[in-house]
Amino acid sequence: MTTNLPDGTTSGHAEVEPVHLDSARVAVLIPCYNEQATVAKVVRDYRAALPTAQVYVYDNNSTDRTAEIVADLEASDDRVHLRHEWRQGKGNVIHSMFRDIDADCYVMIDGDDTYPAEYAPQLVELVLTGRADMAIGDRLSTTYATQNKRPFHEMGNSVVRSLLNHLFRCDITDIMTGYRAFSRTFVKGFPVLSRGFEIETEMSIHAVDKNLKVREVPIDYRDRPEGSASKLDTYSDGWKVLRTIFRLFKNYHPLAFFGTIGALFAIACAVTFLPVFLEYLRSGEVPRFPTLIVSVALGMAAVLCWAVALILDVEVAKSRQLYEVMTNYHDHIERLLAANRSQLDPQLRERTGPDPAQRVERSQGAGQHRSG
Repeated sequence: MTTNLPDGTTSGHAEVEPVHLDSARVAVLIPCYNEQATVAKVVRDYRAALPTAQVYVYDNNSTDRTAEIVADLEASDDRVHLRHEWRQGKGNVIHSMFRDIDADCYVMIDGDDTYPAEYAPQLVELVLTGRADMAIGDRLSTTYATQNKRPFHEMGNSVVRSLLNHLFRCDITDIMTGYRAFSRTFVKGFPVLSRGFEIETEMSIHAVDKNLKVREVPIDYRDRPEGSASKLDTYSDGWKVLRTIFRLFKNYHPLAFFGTIGALFAIACAVTFLPVFLEYLRSGEVPRFPTLIVSVALGMAAVLCWAVALILDVEVAKSRQLYEVMTNYHDHIERLLAANRSQLDPQLRERTGPDPAQRVERSQGAGQHRSG
């Protein structure tokens, strides 16, 4: 991951051979829920900014005309595609997008017209040239404070940023932005666990934990236009984001998480045991035997937490090693396929004959010749 570390250095994955920009497959992913006021403009803007990209709009049970509007765009443009995700929640939509779509670069945006399309080529270039596995559109360094009209959202972004950067020892400015570009390595190796708006936080933590390359690009954020309402609930979704941070901290850093809990148990054990022990030294008796039992129980809990921390830390280290091996293997296979595709295609045609469409055309031509 390319990001600032405490010692001022940077960290990054091994360099992967970049994809040629002219032949790259770029997919624009737009999750939508009740965005009839803005979705048409968003699709047109990104079609203009990335003319060769395929645009996929996933409607998430909209109750307005969002799906109808996108269907009309799909009918007139073969690079616009409407799909549906019936499980409610942005995380569920991203899960289907990442599973269903194959591309060399994925651009994820919201359908609310808050992210200008002119920054998309810059994000895509960072990914396709191998300089980033995840390129982030950073709102907070530019116009977010003046454009955002929801006062607690800015405070929430600040709290989440400080907490995540402290716990995971990274330096990402905009943790929760919905404007990102991803490499194929990121998308196909990212386990989508969140169901709602906490998905962006999960993406950031995954990139940090797996040492992927992350670059941030300052963008001009603009508030939602009139007639477009935010689906983000400041309090409930904010609480989900905080829970996600601590859940993933437990999963990715069990030694620190359970070790800290064990230390708290150990302190409580010492506080309850010390008076009993001092009394025993003075009088030779244990006048508060229940307190001694509680102290021993706390000590056992501390030892148990430390044992769990060590075991899980080994398992997490193994999972990171497995991720690296599988990622390197996947990249190796992708390079082999790309290098040999021009040689494989003629061989496959020789073995299987013409493709079905050609066989149909030939059979039709032969039939017409016989009838003639």
